[in-house]
Amino acid sequence: MEATADIGVIGLAVMGRNLIMNMNDHGFTVAAHNRTTERVDEFLAGEAAGSNVVGVHTLEELVGVLKPPRRVMLMIKAGDPVDKTIESLLPLLKPGDIIIDGGNSLFTDTMKRTARVEKAGMRYIGTGVSGGEEGARYGPSIMPGGTESAWEHVRSIFQGISAKVDDTPCCDWVGADGAGHYVKMVHNGIEYGDMQIIAEAYDMMRRGLGMSHDEMHEVFAEWNRGKLDSYLIEITADIMAVKDESGGPLLDKILDAAGQKGTGKWTVISSMELGQPVTLVGEAVYARIVSALKDQRVTAAGILSGPPTAIDGNRKDILADLGDALYASKIVSYAQGFMLMDEAADEHGWELDFAGIASMWRGGCIIRSRFLSDIMEAYQASPELRQLLLNDFFAAEVTAAQAGWRRTVARAIAAGIPTPAYSSALAFFDGYRTERLPASLIQAQRDYFGAHTYERVDRERGEFFHTNWTGTGGDVSSTSYEV
Repeated sequence: MEATADIGVIGLAVMGRNLIMNMNDHGFTVAAHNRTTERVDEFLAGEAAGSNVVGVHTLEELVGVLKPPRRVMLMIKAGDPVDKTIESLLPLLKPGDIIIDGGNSLFTDTMKRTARVEKAGMRYIGTGVSGGEEGARYGPSIMPGGTESAWEHVRSIFQGISAKVDDTPCCDWVGADGAGHYVKMVHNGIEYGDMQIIAEAYDMMRRGLGMSHDEMHEVFAEWNRGKLDSYLIEITADIMAVKDESGGPLLDKILDAAGQKGTGKWTVISSMELGQPVTLVGEAVYARIVSALKDQRVTAAGILSGPPTAIDGNRKDILADLGDALYASKIVSYAQGFMLMDEAADEHGWELDFAGIASMWRGGCIIRSRFLSDIMEAYQASPELRQLLLNDFFAAEVTAAQAGWRRTVARAIAAGIPTPAYSSALAFFDGYRTERLPASLIQAQRDYFGAHTYERVDRERGEFFHTNWTGTGGDVSSTSYEV
């Protein structure tokens, strides 16, 4: 077959199909392949009818129709299917050809695959693609990393199909090996957090204030016209207005058991491995786990009692405080996410451009919002900034919001309405701004029962001490503690 295609895409689930049509719309010729070949024929007869998409039934055909260097993008399930497809592709490709994984792969897998493909003489890209079905079709946020020399060969395609904000593509090179998938992982973790803080606002309005869905629609729509303007707030306002076949709110008919695919959990695991307190995302993950315990919760509701959930007071003031709690918690969540990426960059030798990452997230992706322009500007002004809370703008914003934030958490506790994201974010904020924490007692306890040693405030850091607290057991320490 004649080499006419600019890129090949393997995997014709909804994301793969939509990306192909997006590429086609932007003038790129795409070769489409699927393990179940009937899907290829269905796609060509359906969505791709009349397009320039080329359908192929075998990997050999796919490679044969691609212009060199051959670019093959995998839009398939993460894990073993990716490894098996790479194994099948490598013998068919030539040195310099490029394999691209556009799924939600674990970044450590991408690091291994990059090394493996490069060793075989080819190039590898692991890229995050965010925006869901609509984003894939009309302009996603794309976060590529891997073999840097591959970037020049995919740049025009990726930036061409990506979302644009102020004419800037929401796509740029992220870094070596697993950097692209790591940034996408953190994006998804932050997404978990954003969804949880919005859900907590919904619960406070619904149970605490007894608001109707139409009233909540108006609040979310109003918030979306201000500094909370974001895709997730926008769709929440839309969701509140949707009725079911009976004329009542559809949301009331949806089972309160949230699913998850693992990227939030990966973010929390990475934060623990790197020693970074990404507490809000952690609570968002655990909140989904608690929601999944539906049968147990139904039983517990008949046994365990709590206070009345009604919140008394001026509704306008309570809603203003609730908006402040959501906004301040959002600031903390993003501050924690960027802290994590900063530490990961040090750990893996990545040169991450945090202003660029915030810019890529401004459009196309699920967490897109006005707020990300503020983060971009903060890192443009101070590229070495290690904590967003230390930026003048965000320090002022969270300070202005904290009184309403505290009142909201207090009201939720008094009413027995769980707000794990607001509460954990506030606890982090208070811990982070405290010069002396009670961890001194923890160190004394560790030294008492395990001779783990401690440092002293009146000596240089790095000098370790052990006390014979009981008068028995000797003065020999166990091990120096790890900070």
